[in-house]
Amino acid sequence: MHRLAPKALFAIFTMKTAHKRPNWDRIILLGSLAVSAVLVALYAYGRATGRW
Repeated sequence: MHRLAPKALFAIFTMKTAHKRPNWDRIILLGSLAVSAVLVALYAYGRATGRW
């Protein structure tokens, strides 16, 4: 199960876009990944500084 995330990320970043329209699936996936990473970082920062 822990090997799924790196494989999925590699597949996302290596997708080739042959069409000129924006690939909304990819945009939403990368956006949600960024939001999740920021939330995890904020949680870790809060735990480390003792604010939570």
